[in-house]
Amino acid sequence: MSVSLFSLRPWSLLVAASLLTVVPAAHALSARDKARVEAIEARMAAAEKRYSDALVLVNNADPKGTAESDAALEDMEDVITACIAQKGCTVSGLLTTYKRLLKQKVDGAAADEDDDAGMPVEADPDHVAPLRADVPEAARAAALLNDHRHAFDDMVEYNPAIQAGIRRWLTDMRPALLTSYENYMNLRGVMWPEWEKGGLPEALLFGIMAKESNGRVHASSRVGAAGLMQFMPATGRRFGLGPDGTGFDTRFDPRSAAEASAAYMNERMRGLNRNIEYALAAYNGGEGRAARIYRDMGGQSFWTDSAYNQFPGETKDYVPMVIAAAWIFLHPQQYGVEFPKINGQPATIRLARSTTIYELTICLGSTGTRDGYMRALRNLNPRYEADGWIPAGTTINATTRIAGLYNRYCVSGPRADLARTLITADVNAAIKRPTATSFTGSVAVGDVQAMQGGQVPPPVATPAPAPRPATPARRQARSYTVARGDTLGRIASRFQCEVPALARANGLRAPAYAIKPGQRLKLEGCDR
Repeated sequence: MSVSLFSLRPWSLLVAASLLTVVPAAHALSARDKARVEAIEARMAAAEKRYSDALVLVNNADPKGTAESDAALEDMEDVITACIAQKGCTVSGLLTTYKRLLKQKVDGAAADEDDDAGMPVEADPDHVAPLRADVPEAARAAALLNDHRHAFDDMVEYNPAIQAGIRRWLTDMRPALLTSYENYMNLRGVMWPEWEKGGLPEALLFGIMAKESNGRVHASSRVGAAGLMQFMPATGRRFGLGPDGTGFDTRFDPRSAAEASAAYMNERMRGLNRNIEYALAAYNGGEGRAARIYRDMGGQSFWTDSAYNQFPGETKDYVPMVIAAAWIFLHPQQYGVEFPKINGQPATIRLARSTTIYELTICLGSTGTRDGYMRALRNLNPRYEADGWIPAGTTINATTRIAGLYNRYCVSGPRADLARTLITADVNAAIKRPTATSFTGSVAVGDVQAMQGGQVPPPVATPAPAPRPATPARRQARSYTVARGDTLGRIASRFQCEVPALARANGLRAPAYAIKPGQRLKLEGCDR
């Protein structure tokens, strides 16, 4: 989504007017305060130049333009925050900069979006009602932090419940937030287009995914919800999700889940007057309840006490947490969040040799990621178990970074060989079983007595065993009984089999290859 100052106007003018009312002008400033005010004004001028330079890039279709304009707006946000805290700083000088920027034709597409949303294209700062000095601090903070640079900002209410959710994501849940972001960016190429086609905010997609699954494709709940977007079986079937006839449940497929969740959210929002809070409440707590409460309350805000208190505690927690995650996704710099830089450009890999996701995880290493690539590979290829062998020649989903690392480290060479050694290592091979000739045993009591008397008894001659007739070499067992904890991939590794051949020999269907303890498997096509 493109960014422009047209969508910034309501906030900037509101803040400016509020500052003129709330922050009294200082008649006598110290030299230090004057220097600080001048520094703030200089920072605003620098932000203006940075934004103007970004416009040139945008007009030239340079992809860096949007990021630069976004960063420039963040700079202005920081300047206003500094002005609020600085004695003697007013917005009279800053308003000149804002007016000058507002006159520029920034982003026609974003302006059209504002028109469609019913937002004013022009605003007169002289007619903006100033904030009163006795406005509660939480409300004033909400007005200052809500910068309205994104369409999502105008679709939700930024209030202390959302702020409490942001606090949770930024404290004990920060690792989960960062993990969710990294997982989402690796899946963005297959998920976001489905929501974009539905005209839904990307931030909302991220917020739901972060809260529901932390971006883990194979997540499932005790009540039967499954996949990135945690569809229940019945709801999934309504939107085309479920078993596809091969043993795979498409609720675990990222693209299918994104398409279905976009359709579901649009269906809910059409019936709830585009109200995101009620739509999220329906997503979590049941569409029937949300629709009834919305209807009975005459469309009043989700946050109205008589509406809010009709929802269960889980939904009261769910709605602000999703919005809070979405808010941080849109405004990371505001909260000091530095999301990992992920190259999630979709790509495919044609396997040069049979492998497993575990083996690929080892040979790929962790360049450019915090935790390696196992989660990305599993998310992008949900049909394959992590330890299941994937035949040579198979095309799997990846990113351009993963594809580059695969060609460099996983096709051949020391790291590829090491990964194969580690993935086929058998714990049982480490257990030593002494042979009869190497076992010394214990000294008999009589021998100890003889040795104590200084005499070593002569060795007792024993007749050589009669030769036994030669027998043909015993063949290795060609079947195996499944033990608790076994998977087909582990059994294949132990006996050096190809998983597809082993599965065919035993009538097992991909991708689950379901086996159970006590089951007898034919070891056809195995080397051991």
